[in-house]
Amino acid sequence: MASDDKISTVALTPVEATDYAESVATYKAHKRPILSFVSGINAGACIALAFVFYTTTQTGSAGAPWGLTKLVGGLVFSLGVIMVVLLGSELFTSSTLTAVARVGGKITTGQMIRNWIAVYFGNFAGGLIIVLFIWFGGQTMAAGGQWGLTILSTAQHKIHHTWFEAFNLGILCNIMVCLAVWLSYSGKTVVDKAFIMIMPIGLFVASGFEHCVANMFMIPMGIITAHYSTPEFWQQIGVDAAKYADLNLANFIIKNLIPVTLGNIVGGAVCIGLFQRYLTKAH
Repeated sequence: MASDDKISTVALTPVEATDYAESVATYKAHKRPILSFVSGINAGACIALAFVFYTTTQTGSAGAPWGLTKLVGGLVFSLGVIMVVLLGSELFTSSTLTAVARVGGKITTGQMIRNWIAVYFGNFAGGLIIVLFIWFGGQTMAAGGQWGLTILSTAQHKIHHTWFEAFNLGILCNIMVCLAVWLSYSGKTVVDKAFIMIMPIGLFVASGFEHCVANMFMIPMGIITAHYSTPEFWQQIGVDAAKYADLNLANFIIKNLIPVTLGNIVGGAVCIGLFQRYLTKAH
């Protein structure tokens, strides 16, 4: 018994973590929508900046082992989710965990959906703000235009999944994101919370799973690069602009954003939130 007491002072037990997750979800769903939206802007910007970091690590890595390159990208991207959690910002993918409060009777379906919508569009706004800063900062011309080429290649790859592939990659992604966030609930220090999230996030990014909020930055960044770059950019990278003509708003929304968002909801709300609640609360 003394051993259990000692452990509980270091981290929350699974049952305690579930109770904490429910209280966090309840707090989020009761916030005014405008506050959720603004908090979402912050989170969307954090995730976008993490994708900027990822892009930098992937640029000029053609001669390196593919797996190791992706591992580095995944590890640095984890900074985005760490910032979101420690700042207390709202990220749509982790906000799907508010389903545990709905099942627990702490919030209504309307409150849950209202929170999801406010956070989702806040995340989108945050991602687009970083797109503009990166574009007007001339970042796509870094490394002789290779940074912009990395953006183009990554964005185009994301719209070439089948709808069902994108949906399933969205499920896998948010299993890992919400698992990372859920594990952070057990930590009692900043280091605990930050460290435990690194590998789950690294896994989803390195494996190429699909995150709707990250894509709110990456694909619009690809679209603007494909359609508004100067002739000098295309000359530097030695690529015909027509190759990326399919990077457009319709393909972004229909082929990626919709199926990935739905997959993220299933992965977060059902596979982690409701399933974990059942495991720890069932008698």
